[in-house]
Amino acid sequence: MQKRRWRVVVVLRKVLTCAICAITMMALLSVHVQVFPSSRVPDLPEPYKLPTTTTQQPHVNKYSRLSSVQEQSWSREQTPPHLSKPPLPSHKICDMVAVARIINATLVIPELDKRSFWQDTSIFSDVFNEDHFINALANDVKVIKKLPKEMASAPKIVKHFRSWSGMGYYQGEIASLWDEYQVIRAAKSDSRLANNNLPPDIQKLRCRACYEALRFSSRIEEIGKILVDRMRSYGPYIALHLRYEKDMLAFSGCTHGLSSAEADELKKIREETAYWKVKEIDSREQRSKGYCPLTPKEVAMFLIALGYPSNTPIYIAAGEIYGGDSRMADLLSRYPILMSKEKLASVEELEPFANHASQMAALDYIVSIESDVFVPSYSGNMARAVEGHRRFFGHRKTISPDRKQLVPLFDKIERGKLKEGENLSRKIIEIHKRRQGSPRRRKGPISGTKGMDRFRSEEAFYVNPLPDCLCQRQSPNLNTSLVIK
Repeated sequence: MQKRRWRVVVVLRKVLTCAICAITMMALLSVHVQVFPSSRVPDLPEPYKLPTTTTQQPHVNKYSRLSSVQEQSWSREQTPPHLSKPPLPSHKICDMVAVARIINATLVIPELDKRSFWQDTSIFSDVFNEDHFINALANDVKVIKKLPKEMASAPKIVKHFRSWSGMGYYQGEIASLWDEYQVIRAAKSDSRLANNNLPPDIQKLRCRACYEALRFSSRIEEIGKILVDRMRSYGPYIALHLRYEKDMLAFSGCTHGLSSAEADELKKIREETAYWKVKEIDSREQRSKGYCPLTPKEVAMFLIALGYPSNTPIYIAAGEIYGGDSRMADLLSRYPILMSKEKLASVEELEPFANHASQMAALDYIVSIESDVFVPSYSGNMARAVEGHRRFFGHRKTISPDRKQLVPLFDKIERGKLKEGENLSRKIIEIHKRRQGSPRRRKGPISGTKGMDRFRSEEAFYVNPLPDCLCQRQSPNLNTSLVIK
């Protein structure tokens, strides 16, 4: 009798053990691991601020005037900087600050171009906080608002700096101009400094100029914050820099999907814009090389393939889209919560910025910086500035479409050789695993490349973040300062 009872107990133990194992296995198999992407956009990290430098202001020796009178403007074509926190501008003004230090010059507040495609009459103080810019750089470069009256009759020269030049060019050819002139006016400030081989103190200065010195004016920051708050009311959102405006398409010669009349209109704009040097462009070749912005329809397919659901709020950071509502129909049908500054703000709120493309672009910049995910359809100045700023704020998610690899996929869809769905999604996700704003170390451009090819050829590999930010390390004290305008 006792043996039977013992056998029953043994059997019950085995049954119970098997049941526990089965329950455990079912629990393990029911866990769903999402590698990429998450349908819910992660919350933003808290931005950190830069320390204030306290080094003694160095002695200033000379005056120079480095301003932009052509091709440099904070328009949608050239980008603005930003924000209530340390703002990131385009690299142009930061380069001018660095050049001022290199050649030992006093910087006069830069002029913004008023002759660009957008005909914006904004001055520096309309877009940026002028006093903050001057005070933030006081320990590195002396900045003044106007050229002193006593310098009005001083020997001057207007100089077109040689593109993609490094320290040697400025310390040699440009600095030697002090022998004859007291004022140097830079005719352009369009990326005139090659940044790969700069010494650490100059790189740190450029960094401080970008993230600490340049802030938007209080009026722009106030409305920008309102736009961010209203956009957040819809939930975590994507900021889409949809660079599909008339000036961009005319400049790049990209006409894929456009009518012949539209293509002719864009060609005429390019031919009549004197400072756009390239007039004849093969649109098909441009697109195949990845030099064209994604169309609104292509952006929609891209976001769907990445897994973002149709109820994701999207902020359109752009001016007037070429082709209007008809061009936006595919994107709107897939993502109906499409917002813009014109939809989020009243006419009265935007009235002070009307007819000022640079100031309107600044509002887009602010909303883009604060977004949960940023997606640029084209890697122009605006996109690079926002991406860099988001890296500074802790590598916030920024998905940069690989247009060169996407074009063949989209073409196959057009020809009916590929369908949207799991197969396309898998390909696009794989292509963009390492294009989401994660930490990376640049190896520099391929030897012998020039101009924009330096950026296109640049190789990068991804590494763990550096232990601290370059901007947060103070430069050593110098005996002399730089001055520029």
